Amino acid sequence: MLRDPKLIVLLLAGSLTTMTGGVVAPVLPEIIEHLQLDTGLAANLVSVHNLTIALFSPPLGILADRIGRLKVLVPALVLYALFGVAGAFMDDFWSLLLLRALLGAASGGIAAASLGLLGSMYEGQARSQALGLATSTLTLTGITDPLLGGWVGASRWQNAFYLYGVGLAIAFLAATILKEQPRKTKSQATQPEKLRQVLLQRHTLKILIALSLTSVAMYAVVIYAPLYLNATINADTLLNGVVLASRAIGAGIISAFGASKLARRLGSSRAIALGFGLMAVTLIAIPLLHQVSWIVVSAIMFGVGFGIVLPNLYNALANLAPEQLRASVLAIGTGMGFLGQFLSPILLAPVLNYAGIEAVFYAAAAIAIATGLILLAPQQ
Repeated sequence: MLRDPKLIVLLLAGSLTTMTGGVVAPVLPEIIEHLQLDTGLAANLVSVHNLTIALFSPPLGILADRIGRLKVLVPALVLYALFGVAGAFMDDFWSLLLLRALLGAASGGIAAASLGLLGSMYEGQARSQALGLATSTLTLTGITDPLLGGWVGASRWQNAFYLYGVGLAIAFLAATILKEQPRKTKSQATQPEKLRQVLLQRHTLKILIALSLTSVAMYAVVIYAPLYLNATINADTLLNGVVLASRAIGAGIISAFGASKLARRLGSSRAIALGFGLMAVTLIAIPLLHQVSWIVVSAIMFGVGFGIVLPNLYNALANLAPEQLRASVLAIGTGMGFLGQFLSPILLAPVLNYAGIEAVFYAAAAIAIATGLILLAPQQ
C-alpha cells in the first residue's frame, strides 16, 4: 500500500495538521522574549489553530463534497504555506495570532479534503489500513515536527515558520498525482438532507462525541504528564520528551500495523473499547509510578490504546457515510477531534484547581472508560 504515490501524497498532506502547532511550540520562549509578550497570552499562538481547525473542517468538508476534494485540497495547501511563512515577518502579537488562526483554517481544509479522498480511494479492509497509516503518520510527525522546529529555529525563531513553505511542494504533488472521479451533479440537491440524516443517526453522534472525548483524554497526557513528572520525580525536558515520544511511538506502530487486524478479530466496537480500556488503565497508573522505566512503558501502552481507538473510530465513521458525503462526515469528525484538544485544558482545569493534578488523570481515565462503555453498548 505504501508503494501507491497517491497515498503517499495524502499522508504528506495530512501530516501538515500536526506541523501547524508542532514546529512553533519549541521556539515559543524566543517569540515571547523577542515580542515581549505575556506568557499566558502567548500560549494562544500554539493553541488557537485547534479552534479554527475545529470550526473550519466541517464547512470545508461539505464544500469538498460539493465542488470536488482536490479543488479544496490544493488551494488549502497553498494558503497553508502562505499563512505559515508570513508569520516569520510579524512583529506584533495580534497579527501573528491572526495568521496562526488562518493557518488553522487552512489546515482544516487540508484535513477535510485529504481524509475525504482517502476515504473514497479505498473500501473495506484497505480503507481501515489506510486510515491506520494516516494515524501513524500523524503520531510520528508529532515527534519529528517539534525536533525539526527546535533545530531550525535554534539560531533565529523566524526560521521555524519557513518550514510551512513545504505546503507549496505538496500542493504541486497533489495537483499532478492525485485524480478524482467526476462529481455526480444529480445528487447535489439532496446532499444537505442526506448529510443531516447521517449525522442524526444515533451511532454517528456517538462516534463524533467519542472522537472529541478521545482528544480530551489524550491531551490530558500531553499537557499534564510533563508537569506532574517534573513535580514528582524532577523530570527534565529530555525525560518529558522521551515520555511523550514513547506515547507517539506506541500509537504509531499499532495504528499502522495492528489496529485494523484487531478490529477484524474482535469487531470494531470491542477493539475500540479495548483501546479505551488501555488508555484508562495507564492514566490511572501515572500517579502511582515513580520509576522511569515503568513510566515509559505506561506511556507506550497509552499510545497503543490511542492507536487502536483513533483509526477505528474514523473507519466506523466512514462506514456510516455514503461515498458522496464521506469528506463532509470525516471532516466533521476531524473538527470534533480538534475541538476536544482545544477544550481539554478548559474542562480539566477545574479538576486541577480543586482536587490536584493526580485527579486530572483519574478524571481523564473516567472519560475514557465511559466513552468505551457507551460505544460498546448494543445498538437499538
